[in-house]
Amino acid sequence: MSDILFHYYRVNPTTWFYLSSLLSVALFFKFNRVWSVRNLDLVGLILVAPGLLAVEYGVYRASDAALQLGYIWLFSMSAAFLVRMLFDSLMVRRPLLESNLTSGGLAFLGISLLVFLLANVITSRPQQADVAAAAAAAPRPEAREPKADADPLERLGPGYPLLFLLPRISAQRIFSPDADGKGTVQADGDARLVNETTARVMAIIAQLAIVAGMVFTGWRHFENARLGIAAAVLYLLLPYTAIMTGRVDHALPGALIIWAIATYRRPLASGFLIGMAMGTIYYPVFLLPLWCSFYWERGIRRFAVGVAVALGVLILALWVRSPDTSLFVGQLRQMFGWIFPNEVTLEGFWALPANDSVFRLPVLAAFVAMMATLAIWPSPKNLGTLMSCTAAVLIGSQFWKAHDGGLFMAWYLPVLLLVVFRPNLENRVALLVLETEWFPRRWRQAA
Repeated sequence: MSDILFHYYRVNPTTWFYLSSLLSVALFFKFNRVWSVRNLDLVGLILVAPGLLAVEYGVYRASDAALQLGYIWLFSMSAAFLVRMLFDSLMVRRPLLESNLTSGGLAFLGISLLVFLLANVITSRPQQADVAAAAAAAPRPEAREPKADADPLERLGPGYPLLFLLPRISAQRIFSPDADGKGTVQADGDARLVNETTARVMAIIAQLAIVAGMVFTGWRHFENARLGIAAAVLYLLLPYTAIMTGRVDHALPGALIIWAIATYRRPLASGFLIGMAMGTIYYPVFLLPLWCSFYWERGIRRFAVGVAVALGVLILALWVRSPDTSLFVGQLRQMFGWIFPNEVTLEGFWALPANDSVFRLPVLAAFVAMMATLAIWPSPKNLGTLMSCTAAVLIGSQFWKAHDGGLFMAWYLPVLLLVVFRPNLENRVALLVLETEWFPRRWRQAA
């Protein structure tokens, strides 16, 4: 960007935390209703950033105390939003609280923020640690031997194997390894160049899809495009988005899930997108009971077919790229998470010396109980409860995630922001809004 804008320098995420917090308050805080739920949600979203800063500082300084403080802060804010999402369906009275700026001003601000964020992704170069993480995911000859330390599923956790090959494009860093850029690396081979380019393109497309999905949901399902634009602008303002803009493993699942919400009136399309999210990062598999409960009265077969088709496509891609059966089976295990929870290598909160990893299992049990409860209650589910419960399940998965749990907020943040801005959606139930046939009525008339 410095080649286009004279003397342009990136804003440090710490500085951006102060600036974006003031701007968010100016745009979305309702000064005439100080104790409204919207204001409390806004304050909670702003207070997430100190936890991220503490984690980044702990990684940079190798400080367990800072990491412990950062993760506890993040988990505390996540727990508050988890409770907020669980009780969202009880909030029947939802007054229209629009932003303090017009739709045109919000759209201009959102487009400007998006341009600068995506420009940072294009001009960023991977750090040594980012390239090392991708290299660790590459299949090695010794990985075919029955060695515990060579199992990618144990080292990296569940997820789509091809996604782990992409480097992490760190668009913004709070603490740079070197002021002169010595910590960065250049692509020194065709494979690495392809992986870096693929990571940039996928991150840009995913971020564009998230913003477009939020605006589309507001226009199509909230019947108020201004609410969707406001939610998208708040997403782009958050310091988390500035830091993790280039992380494909953060943004891609969020894009798939937000468009599953946006296309909920097409169970086949929603099922396909949920299936793609499941195959990509595994953890959306816990959304299946919730979404099946939503479509149970109408659309369950179309939804199931969509999920099956998506998983079949991903499995076929693994089969085509696998040189032998043993490697294909190993990648299939990683995709579906076929491993006991206590056998995965821990990173992040559960790997800190002060935390006993045995307590992760009761947290997992509580999460499964919550997931089962949300599949039963409330009934019948409308679009509002589907969105809030989807965010609750994805937030809950962060508490027991073995690898950097608590940091993958893009999985649920777009849906959570739509819940914050949404109107009353009690009449958006599957029995009323879905077609009884496999194809929409206008398709049948055209045929």
